[in-house]
Amino acid sequence: MDVTFKSNVFETEVITLADTREMIVRGGRDKFPLLVKAFEGIRQIGVIGWGSQGPAQAQNLRDSLESTDIRVKIGLRPGSASMADARACGFTEENNTLGEMYKVVAESDMVLLLISDAAQIDHYKKVFASMKNGATLGLSHGFLLGHLESIGEYFPKNINVVGVCPKGMGPSVRRLYVQGKEINGAGINTSFAVEQDINGKATDQALGWAVAIGAPYVFMTTLGNEYRSDIFGERGILLGAVHGIVEALYRRFVMQEGMAAEQAFTDSVENVTGPLSRTISRDGILAVYEQLDAEGKKVFEKIYSHAYRPAFDILLEIYDEVSSGNEIRSVYLAGKRFDRFPMGKIDGTSMWQVGEKVRAKRSSAKPKVNPFTAGLYCAVMMAQIDLLIEKGHCLSEVANESVIEAVDSLNPYMHFKGVAFMVDNCSTTARLGSRKWAPRFDYNIQQQAFVDYDANKPVNEKLIVSFKSHKIHSALSVCATMRPSVDISLSE
Repeated sequence: MDVTFKSNVFETEVITLADTREMIVRGGRDKFPLLVKAFEGIRQIGVIGWGSQGPAQAQNLRDSLESTDIRVKIGLRPGSASMADARACGFTEENNTLGEMYKVVAESDMVLLLISDAAQIDHYKKVFASMKNGATLGLSHGFLLGHLESIGEYFPKNINVVGVCPKGMGPSVRRLYVQGKEINGAGINTSFAVEQDINGKATDQALGWAVAIGAPYVFMTTLGNEYRSDIFGERGILLGAVHGIVEALYRRFVMQEGMAAEQAFTDSVENVTGPLSRTISRDGILAVYEQLDAEGKKVFEKIYSHAYRPAFDILLEIYDEVSSGNEIRSVYLAGKRFDRFPMGKIDGTSMWQVGEKVRAKRSSAKPKVNPFTAGLYCAVMMAQIDLLIEKGHCLSEVANESVIEAVDSLNPYMHFKGVAFMVDNCSTTARLGSRKWAPRFDYNIQQQAFVDYDANKPVNEKLIVSFKSHKIHSALSVCATMRPSVDISLSE
Protein backbone atom coordinates (compact mmCIF):
# COMPACT_ATOMS: atom_id res chain seq x y z
CA MET A 1 0.00 0.00 0.00
CA ASP A 2 1.51 3.30 -1.09
CA VAL A 3 -0.81 5.93 0.41
CA THR A 4 -2.67 5.17 3.64
CA PHE A 5 -4.47 6.97 6.43
CA LYS A 6 -6.92 6.07 9.20
CA SER A 7 -10.34 7.59 9.75
CA ASN A 8 -12.53 7.02 12.80
CA VAL A 9 -15.54 8.53 11.02
CA PHE A 10 -15.54 7.87 7.30
CA GLU A 11 -15.32 4.60 5.43
CA THR A 12 -12.09 4.32 3.49
CA GLU A 13 -11.55 2.51 0.23
CA VAL A 14 -8.46 1.31 -1.64
CA ILE A 15 -8.19 1.97 -5.36
CA THR A 16 -5.55 0.64 -7.72
CA LEU A 17 -4.03 3.21 -10.06
CA ALA A 18 -1.69 1.45 -12.49
CA ASP A 19 1.17 0.15 -10.32
CA THR A 20 0.14 1.85 -7.07
CA ARG A 21 -2.63 1.57 -4.51
CA GLU A 22 -4.13 4.59 -2.81
CA MET A 23 -6.69 5.06 -0.07
CA ILE A 24 -9.61 7.41 -0.67
CA VAL A 25 -12.88 8.51 0.91
CA ARG A 26 -15.99 8.88 -1.21
CA GLY A 27 -18.07 11.95 -0.48
CA GLY A 28 -21.72 12.69 -1.17
CA ARG A 29 -24.72 14.07 0.68
CA ASP A 30 -25.36 10.71 2.26
CA LYS A 31 -22.18 11.34 4.30
CA PHE A 32 -23.41 14.65 5.77
CA PRO A 33 -24.83 12.98 8.93
CA LEU A 34 -21.22 12.02 9.82
CA LEU A 35 -20.03 15.62 9.87
CA VAL A 36 -20.93 16.26 13.51
CA LYS A 37 -18.66 13.41 14.57
CA ALA A 38 -15.90 14.51 12.18
CA PHE A 39 -16.03 18.02 13.65
CA GLU A 40 -16.34 16.84 17.25
CA GLY A 41 -15.26 19.64 19.57
CA ILE A 42 -15.65 22.33 16.93
CA ARG A 43 -18.37 24.84 17.63
CA GLN A 44 -17.35 27.47 15.10
CA ILE A 45 -15.57 27.30 11.76
CA GLY A 46 -14.13 30.67 10.81
CA VAL A 47 -13.76 31.24 7.08
CA ILE A 48 -11.23 34.03 6.61
CA GLY A 49 -11.42 35.77 3.26
CA TRP A 50 -13.89 36.20 0.41
CA GLY A 51 -11.79 35.63 -2.68
CA SER A 52 -11.80 32.72 -5.13
CA GLN A 53 -12.50 29.89 -2.66
CA GLY A 54 -14.04 31.73 0.30
CA PRO A 55 -17.61 32.31 -0.96
CA ALA A 56 -18.00 28.78 -2.28
CA GLN A 57 -16.55 26.96 0.70
CA ALA A 58 -18.33 29.10 3.27
CA GLN A 59 -21.73 28.62 1.65
CA ASN A 60 -21.19 24.91 1.08
CA LEU A 61 -20.10 24.38 4.70
CA ARG A 62 -23.04 26.37 6.03
CA ASP A 63 -25.50 24.41 3.91
CA SER A 64 -23.99 21.05 4.81
CA LEU A 65 -23.97 21.86 8.53
CA GLU A 66 -27.42 23.47 8.55
CA SER A 67 -28.99 20.90 10.87
CA THR A 68 -26.11 21.02 13.37
CA ASP A 69 -24.99 23.43 16.09
CA ILE A 70 -21.76 24.25 14.26
CA ARG A 71 -21.59 27.88 13.14
CA VAL A 72 -19.81 28.99 9.97
CA LYS A 73 -18.64 32.58 10.35
CA ILE A 74 -16.91 34.85 7.84
CA GLY A 75 -13.96 36.97 8.97
CA LEU A 76 -13.00 40.02 6.89
CA ARG A 77 -10.96 43.19 7.32
CA PRO A 78 -12.96 46.18 8.61
CA GLY A 79 -14.27 48.17 5.68
CA SER A 80 -13.62 45.35 3.21
CA ALA A 81 -15.60 45.72 -0.01
CA SER A 82 -16.41 42.02 0.33
CA MET A 83 -18.57 42.67 3.40
CA ALA A 84 -21.53 43.53 1.16
CA ASP A 85 -21.05 40.39 -0.91
CA ALA A 86 -20.95 38.23 2.21
CA ARG A 87 -24.11 39.85 3.55
CA ALA A 88 -25.83 39.23 0.21
CA CYS A 89 -25.09 35.52 0.72
CA GLY A 90 -26.67 35.54 4.16
CA PHE A 91 -23.64 36.06 6.40
CA THR A 92 -24.44 39.03 8.62
CA GLU A 93 -23.41 40.68 11.86
CA GLU A 94 -26.98 40.33 13.13
CA ASN A 95 -26.95 36.53 12.99
CA ASN A 96 -23.35 36.39 14.25
CA THR A 97 -21.97 34.88 11.04
CA LEU A 98 -19.89 37.86 9.91
CA GLY A 99 -17.19 39.71 11.81
CA GLU A 100 -13.77 41.27 11.92
CA MET A 101 -11.02 39.00 10.69
CA TYR A 102 -8.87 38.58 13.79
CA LYS A 103 -11.81 38.41 16.17
CA VAL A 104 -13.21 35.53 14.12
CA VAL A 105 -9.79 33.85 14.13
CA ALA A 106 -9.56 34.14 17.93
CA GLU A 107 -13.01 32.72 18.65
CA SER A 108 -13.02 29.87 16.10
CA ASP A 109 -12.12 26.27 16.80
CA MET A 110 -11.25 25.74 13.14
CA VAL A 111 -9.84 28.57 11.02
CA LEU A 112 -9.93 28.24 7.23
CA LEU A 113 -7.43 30.79 5.95
CA LEU A 114 -8.71 31.53 2.45
CA ILE A 115 -7.27 35.01 1.90
CA SER A 116 -4.98 35.47 -1.09
CA ASP A 117 -1.57 33.83 -1.01
CA ALA A 118 0.23 37.17 -0.83
CA ALA A 119 -2.05 38.30 2.00
CA GLN A 120 -1.26 35.12 3.93
CA ILE A 121 2.40 36.11 3.94
CA ASP A 122 1.46 39.54 5.30
CA HIS A 123 -0.88 38.25 8.01
CA TYR A 124 0.24 34.77 9.05
CA LYS A 125 2.13 35.86 12.17
CA LYS A 126 -0.87 37.68 13.62
CA VAL A 127 -3.18 34.84 12.58
CA PHE A 128 -0.97 32.30 14.38
CA ALA A 129 -0.81 34.49 17.48
CA SER A 130 -4.59 34.96 17.53
CA MET A 131 -5.56 31.30 17.26
CA LYS A 132 -6.83 29.27 20.19
CA ASN A 133 -4.53 26.72 21.73
CA GLY A 134 -5.47 23.37 20.17
CA ALA A 135 -7.43 24.92 17.29
CA THR A 136 -7.10 23.74 13.69
CA LEU A 137 -5.68 25.85 10.88
CA GLY A 138 -7.09 24.90 7.48
CA LEU A 139 -5.48 25.83 4.17
CA SER A 140 -6.77 25.25 0.65
CA HIS A 141 -3.33 25.67 -0.81
CA GLY A 142 0.15 24.88 0.50
CA PHE A 143 1.51 28.28 -0.55
CA LEU A 144 2.03 29.40 3.05
CA LEU A 145 4.05 26.27 3.82
CA GLY A 146 6.21 27.01 0.80
CA HIS A 147 6.86 30.51 2.09
CA LEU A 148 7.66 29.29 5.60
CA GLU A 149 10.06 26.69 4.23
CA SER A 150 11.84 29.32 2.17
CA ILE A 151 12.54 31.48 5.26
CA GLY A 152 13.24 28.67 7.73
CA GLU A 153 10.02 28.99 9.75
CA TYR A 154 7.14 26.63 10.54
CA PHE A 155 3.65 26.50 12.02
CA PRO A 156 3.14 26.90 15.80
CA LYS A 157 3.32 23.60 17.67
CA ASN A 158 0.04 24.12 19.55
CA ILE A 159 -2.36 23.84 16.61
CA ASN A 160 -3.45 21.27 14.04
CA VAL A 161 -2.59 22.15 10.45
CA VAL A 162 -4.55 20.55 7.61
CA GLY A 163 -5.13 21.15 3.94
CA VAL A 164 -8.24 20.59 1.85
CA CYS A 165 -7.58 21.58 -1.73
CA PRO A 166 -10.40 21.45 -4.30
CA LYS A 167 -9.20 20.56 -7.78
CA GLY A 168 -11.05 23.47 -9.32
CA MET A 169 -11.71 27.14 -8.80
CA GLY A 170 -14.24 28.45 -6.30
CA PRO A 171 -17.14 29.07 -8.69
CA SER A 172 -16.91 25.42 -9.79
CA VAL A 173 -16.95 24.26 -6.16
CA ARG A 174 -20.17 26.15 -5.54
CA ARG A 175 -21.93 25.45 -8.83
CA LEU A 176 -21.46 21.69 -8.65
CA TYR A 177 -22.44 21.62 -4.97
CA VAL A 178 -25.70 23.41 -5.80
CA GLN A 179 -26.31 20.97 -8.66
CA GLY A 180 -25.67 18.17 -6.18
CA LYS A 181 -28.67 19.19 -4.10
CA GLU A 182 -30.68 17.28 -6.66
CA ILE A 183 -28.08 14.77 -7.83
CA ASN A 184 -25.91 13.13 -5.17
CA GLY A 185 -22.21 13.11 -5.93
CA ALA A 186 -21.92 16.41 -7.79
CA GLY A 187 -18.84 18.33 -6.72
CA ILE A 188 -15.14 18.94 -7.22
CA ASN A 189 -12.61 16.26 -6.33
CA THR A 190 -10.41 17.30 -3.44
CA SER A 191 -7.05 16.39 -1.98
CA PHE A 192 -6.39 16.56 1.74
CA ALA A 193 -3.22 16.74 3.79
CA VAL A 194 -2.40 16.56 7.48
CA GLU A 195 0.67 18.66 8.14
CA GLN A 196 0.44 18.66 11.94
CA ASP A 197 -1.84 16.66 14.25
CA ILE A 198 -1.54 17.45 17.97
CA ASN A 199 -4.66 15.68 19.23
CA GLY A 200 -5.42 12.83 16.82
CA LYS A 201 -8.41 14.67 15.31
CA ALA A 202 -6.81 16.38 12.33
CA THR A 203 -7.46 13.66 9.73
CA ASP A 204 -11.19 13.43 10.38
CA GLN A 205 -11.49 17.21 10.57
CA ALA A 206 -9.88 17.50 7.15
CA LEU A 207 -12.04 14.74 5.70
CA GLY A 208 -15.15 16.34 7.20
CA TRP A 209 -14.24 19.66 5.63
CA ALA A 210 -13.74 18.00 2.23
CA VAL A 211 -17.03 16.10 2.39
CA ALA A 212 -18.89 19.19 3.60
CA ILE A 213 -17.84 21.29 0.61
CA GLY A 214 -19.11 18.57 -1.71
CA ALA A 215 -16.10 16.53 -2.84
CA PRO A 216 -17.17 13.35 -4.70
CA TYR A 217 -13.92 11.75 -3.63
CA VAL A 218 -11.02 12.76 -1.43
CA PHE A 219 -7.44 11.57 -1.84
CA MET A 220 -4.41 12.10 0.38
CA THR A 221 -1.29 14.10 -0.38
CA THR A 222 1.17 16.18 1.60
CA LEU A 223 0.97 19.94 1.90
CA GLY A 224 4.45 20.19 0.37
CA ASN A 225 3.53 18.10 -2.66
CA GLU A 226 0.24 19.96 -2.96
CA TYR A 227 1.73 23.42 -3.31
CA ARG A 228 4.36 22.19 -5.72
CA SER A 229 1.90 20.37 -7.97
CA ASP A 230 -0.77 23.06 -7.70
CA ILE A 231 1.35 26.13 -8.43
CA PHE A 232 3.18 24.17 -11.10
CA GLY A 233 -0.03 22.80 -12.63
CA GLU A 234 -1.76 26.15 -13.00
CA ARG A 235 1.31 27.50 -14.78
CA GLY A 236 1.24 24.37 -16.91
CA ILE A 237 -1.63 22.65 -18.68
CA LEU A 238 -4.36 24.01 -16.40
CA LEU A 239 -3.92 27.68 -17.32
CA GLY A 240 -0.59 28.97 -18.60
CA ALA A 241 0.16 26.22 -21.09
CA VAL A 242 -3.34 25.95 -22.52
CA HIS A 243 -3.39 29.71 -23.08
CA GLY A 244 -0.01 29.56 -24.82
CA ILE A 245 -1.09 26.55 -26.90
CA VAL A 246 -4.23 28.14 -28.31
CA GLU A 247 -2.52 31.46 -29.02
CA ALA A 248 0.17 29.65 -31.02
CA LEU A 249 -2.36 27.47 -32.84
CA TYR A 250 -4.71 30.30 -33.76
CA ARG A 251 -1.89 32.41 -35.16
CA ARG A 252 -0.54 29.47 -37.18
CA PHE A 253 -3.93 28.54 -38.60
CA VAL A 254 -4.65 32.11 -39.71
CA MET A 255 -1.23 33.29 -40.85
CA GLN A 256 0.34 30.11 -42.18
CA GLU A 257 -2.56 27.88 -43.20
CA GLY A 258 -4.85 30.66 -44.38
CA MET A 259 -7.88 29.69 -42.31
CA ALA A 260 -10.67 32.18 -41.78
CA ALA A 261 -10.50 33.64 -38.27
CA GLU A 262 -13.65 31.94 -36.99
CA GLN A 263 -12.55 28.55 -38.32
CA ALA A 264 -9.10 29.03 -36.76
CA PHE A 265 -10.71 29.75 -33.40
CA THR A 266 -12.88 26.66 -33.76
CA ASP A 267 -9.90 24.46 -34.66
CA SER A 268 -7.83 25.77 -31.75
CA VAL A 269 -9.76 27.01 -28.71
CA GLU A 270 -13.10 25.30 -29.41
CA ASN A 271 -11.32 22.01 -30.08
CA VAL A 272 -9.44 22.07 -26.78
CA THR A 273 -12.33 23.16 -24.60
CA GLY A 274 -14.98 21.19 -26.47
CA PRO A 275 -14.46 17.73 -28.00
CA LEU A 276 -10.94 17.17 -26.65
CA SER A 277 -11.95 17.99 -23.08
CA ARG A 278 -15.12 15.91 -23.30
CA THR A 279 -13.28 12.90 -24.70
CA ILE A 280 -10.51 13.06 -22.12
CA SER A 281 -13.01 13.54 -19.28
CA ARG A 282 -15.01 10.46 -20.14
CA ASP A 283 -12.64 8.14 -22.00
CA GLY A 284 -9.10 9.31 -21.30
CA ILE A 285 -6.23 10.83 -23.26
CA LEU A 286 -5.52 7.78 -25.39
CA ALA A 287 -9.10 7.84 -26.69
CA VAL A 288 -8.36 11.18 -28.40
CA TYR A 289 -5.75 9.43 -30.55
CA GLU A 290 -7.73 6.23 -31.06
CA GLN A 291 -10.78 8.08 -32.40
CA LEU A 292 -8.80 9.69 -35.24
CA ASP A 293 -8.66 8.20 -38.72
CA ALA A 294 -5.39 6.86 -40.15
CA GLU A 295 -4.28 10.20 -41.60
CA GLY A 296 -5.27 12.01 -38.42
CA LYS A 297 -3.19 9.62 -36.35
CA LYS A 298 -0.14 10.45 -38.50
CA VAL A 299 -0.61 14.17 -37.92
CA PHE A 300 -1.16 13.59 -34.18
CA GLU A 301 2.00 11.50 -33.86
CA LYS A 302 4.11 13.99 -35.78
CA ILE A 303 3.19 17.11 -33.78
CA TYR A 304 3.13 15.15 -30.52
CA SER A 305 6.66 13.96 -31.21
CA HIS A 306 7.94 17.47 -31.91
CA ALA A 307 6.03 19.28 -29.13
CA TYR A 308 6.72 17.01 -26.17
CA ARG A 309 10.33 18.04 -25.51
CA PRO A 310 9.85 21.84 -25.89
CA ALA A 311 6.91 21.59 -23.48
CA PHE A 312 8.86 19.44 -21.02
CA ASP A 313 11.70 21.99 -20.99
CA ILE A 314 9.36 24.80 -19.88
CA LEU A 315 7.57 22.57 -17.37
CA LEU A 316 10.86 21.52 -15.78
CA GLU A 317 11.83 25.17 -15.40
CA ILE A 318 8.47 25.96 -13.80
CA TYR A 319 8.78 23.09 -11.32
CA ASP A 320 12.27 24.23 -10.33
CA GLU A 321 11.04 27.80 -9.87
CA VAL A 322 8.20 26.61 -7.64
CA SER A 323 10.34 24.22 -5.57
CA SER A 324 13.07 26.80 -5.02
CA GLY A 325 10.59 29.37 -3.69
CA ASN A 326 11.26 31.76 -6.57
CA GLU A 327 7.70 31.56 -7.90
CA ILE A 328 6.26 32.14 -4.43
CA ARG A 329 8.44 35.23 -3.97
CA SER A 330 7.41 36.42 -7.42
CA VAL A 331 3.73 36.22 -6.51
CA TYR A 332 4.28 38.09 -3.26
CA LEU A 333 6.25 40.87 -4.94
CA ALA A 334 3.63 41.21 -7.66
CA GLY A 335 0.98 41.73 -5.00
CA LYS A 336 2.92 44.73 -3.74
CA ARG A 337 2.63 46.33 -7.17
CA PHE A 338 -1.13 45.98 -7.51
CA ASP A 339 -1.91 49.35 -5.91
CA ARG A 340 -0.06 51.02 -8.78
CA PHE A 341 -0.72 48.51 -11.53
CA PRO A 342 -3.91 46.46 -11.00
CA MET A 343 -4.16 43.28 -13.05
CA GLY A 344 -6.11 43.84 -16.24
CA LYS A 345 -8.19 41.55 -18.40
CA ILE A 346 -6.57 39.52 -21.15
CA ASP A 347 -9.36 38.94 -23.67
CA GLY A 348 -9.15 42.14 -25.68
CA THR A 349 -7.16 40.88 -28.67
CA SER A 350 -8.77 40.12 -32.03
CA MET A 351 -8.55 36.38 -31.31
CA TRP A 352 -10.83 36.60 -28.29
CA GLN A 353 -13.20 39.01 -30.05
CA VAL A 354 -13.54 36.40 -32.78
CA GLY A 355 -14.25 33.92 -30.00
CA GLU A 356 -17.31 35.89 -28.94
CA LYS A 357 -18.70 35.54 -32.46
CA VAL A 358 -17.96 31.82 -32.56
CA ARG A 359 -19.68 31.19 -29.23
CA ALA A 360 -22.71 33.21 -30.33
CA LYS A 361 -23.09 30.98 -33.41
CA ARG A 362 -22.70 27.63 -31.65
CA SER A 363 -25.12 24.89 -32.57
CA SER A 364 -25.73 21.42 -31.22
CA ALA A 365 -23.25 20.05 -33.76
CA LYS A 366 -19.85 19.35 -32.22
CA PRO A 367 -16.79 20.73 -34.03
CA LYS A 368 -14.61 18.19 -35.78
CA VAL A 369 -11.39 17.36 -33.94
CA ASN A 370 -8.31 18.87 -35.55
CA PRO A 371 -5.58 16.19 -35.17
CA PHE A 372 -2.82 18.82 -35.11
CA THR A 373 -4.48 20.57 -32.16
CA ALA A 374 -5.15 17.22 -30.49
CA GLY A 375 -1.53 16.07 -30.79
CA LEU A 376 -0.13 19.35 -29.47
CA TYR A 377 -2.50 19.55 -26.50
CA CYS A 378 -1.96 15.91 -25.52
CA ALA A 379 1.83 16.29 -25.83
CA VAL A 380 1.89 19.13 -23.29
CA MET A 381 -0.50 17.28 -20.98
CA MET A 382 1.59 14.11 -21.11
CA ALA A 383 4.82 16.06 -20.54
CA GLN A 384 3.30 17.49 -17.36
CA ILE A 385 2.17 14.04 -16.25
CA ASP A 386 5.64 12.58 -16.79
CA LEU A 387 7.34 15.39 -14.89
CA LEU A 388 5.09 15.06 -11.84
CA ILE A 389 5.61 11.29 -11.79
CA GLU A 390 9.37 11.85 -12.06
CA LYS A 391 9.17 14.21 -9.07
CA GLY A 392 7.46 11.59 -6.91
CA HIS A 393 3.83 12.75 -6.84
CA CYS A 394 1.18 10.08 -6.28
CA LEU A 395 -0.86 9.12 -9.35
CA SER A 396 -4.14 10.50 -8.02
CA GLU A 397 -2.50 13.90 -7.60
CA VAL A 398 -0.90 13.65 -11.04
CA ALA A 399 -4.23 12.77 -12.64
CA ASN A 400 -6.11 15.55 -10.89
CA GLU A 401 -3.55 18.32 -11.37
CA SER A 402 -2.81 17.47 -15.00
CA VAL A 403 -6.08 16.13 -16.40
CA ILE A 404 -9.22 16.14 -14.27
CA GLU A 405 -9.03 19.74 -13.06
CA ALA A 406 -8.42 20.87 -16.64
CA VAL A 407 -11.20 19.01 -18.42
CA ASP A 408 -13.86 18.99 -15.67
CA SER A 409 -13.41 22.42 -14.07
CA LEU A 410 -11.26 24.95 -15.87
CA ASN A 411 -11.75 24.22 -19.55
CA PRO A 412 -15.56 24.34 -19.24
CA TYR A 413 -15.21 27.93 -18.02
CA MET A 414 -12.93 28.73 -20.93
CA HIS A 415 -15.48 27.12 -23.27
CA PHE A 416 -18.26 29.19 -21.73
CA LYS A 417 -16.81 32.68 -22.02
CA GLY A 418 -13.18 32.58 -23.07
CA VAL A 419 -9.75 32.53 -21.54
CA ALA A 420 -10.11 35.66 -19.41
CA PHE A 421 -13.28 34.34 -17.82
CA MET A 422 -11.45 31.14 -16.97
CA VAL A 423 -8.21 32.72 -15.79
CA ASP A 424 -9.65 35.75 -14.06
CA ASN A 425 -12.02 33.74 -11.89
CA CYS A 426 -9.05 31.92 -10.39
CA SER A 427 -6.78 32.98 -7.54
CA THR A 428 -4.31 35.82 -7.90
CA THR A 429 -1.49 33.28 -7.82
CA ALA A 430 -3.03 31.38 -10.75
CA ARG A 431 -3.74 34.52 -12.75
CA LEU A 432 -0.17 35.71 -12.34
CA GLY A 433 1.18 32.31 -13.33
CA SER A 434 -0.88 32.20 -16.50
CA ARG A 435 0.26 35.66 -17.58
CA LYS A 436 3.90 34.88 -16.88
CA TRP A 437 4.23 31.43 -18.45
CA ALA A 438 1.71 31.38 -21.32
CA PRO A 439 4.05 33.44 -23.53
CA ARG A 440 6.89 31.00 -22.81
CA PHE A 441 4.83 28.04 -24.01
CA ASP A 442 3.69 30.03 -27.04
CA TYR A 443 7.33 30.88 -27.86
CA ASN A 444 8.75 27.37 -27.43
CA ILE A 445 5.93 25.78 -29.41
CA GLN A 446 6.30 28.22 -32.28
CA GLN A 447 10.10 28.29 -32.33
CA GLN A 448 10.71 24.56 -31.90
CA ALA A 449 7.67 22.30 -32.29
CA PHE A 450 6.23 24.02 -35.36
CA VAL A 451 9.64 24.45 -36.97
CA ASP A 452 10.49 20.75 -36.61
CA TYR A 453 7.04 19.74 -37.84
CA ASP A 454 7.32 21.93 -40.93
CA ALA A 455 10.85 20.69 -41.58
CA ASN A 456 9.34 17.20 -41.71
CA LYS A 457 11.74 15.85 -39.12
CA PRO A 458 11.17 12.17 -38.30
CA VAL A 459 8.68 11.10 -35.66
CA ASN A 460 10.17 9.94 -32.37
CA GLU A 461 8.71 6.44 -32.46
CA LYS A 462 9.91 5.63 -28.94
CA LEU A 463 7.98 8.62 -27.60
CA ILE A 464 4.80 7.50 -29.38
CA VAL A 465 5.12 3.95 -28.03
CA SER A 466 5.56 5.38 -24.54
CA PHE A 467 2.43 7.48 -25.00
CA LYS A 468 0.32 4.52 -26.12
CA SER A 469 1.44 2.27 -23.25
CA HIS A 470 1.59 4.90 -20.49
CA LYS A 471 0.28 3.93 -17.07
CA ILE A 472 -1.72 7.15 -16.77
CA HIS A 473 -4.32 5.68 -19.14
CA SER A 474 -5.31 2.87 -16.79
CA ALA A 475 -5.16 5.28 -13.83
CA LEU A 476 -7.53 7.69 -15.58
CA SER A 477 -9.96 4.86 -16.35
CA VAL A 478 -10.29 4.33 -12.59
CA CYS A 479 -10.49 8.06 -11.89
CA ALA A 480 -13.24 8.40 -14.50
CA THR A 481 -15.50 6.31 -12.29
CA MET A 482 -15.10 8.98 -9.61
CA ARG A 483 -15.72 12.06 -11.72
CA PRO A 484 -18.65 14.35 -10.76
CA SER A 485 -21.99 12.69 -11.39
CA VAL A 486 -23.04 15.65 -13.56
CA ASP A 487 -21.26 18.12 -15.83
CA ILE A 488 -20.84 21.60 -14.44
CA SER A 489 -23.68 23.94 -15.40
CA LEU A 490 -22.51 27.31 -16.74
CA SER A 491 -25.74 29.03 -17.61
CA GLU A 492 -25.90 32.76 -16.97
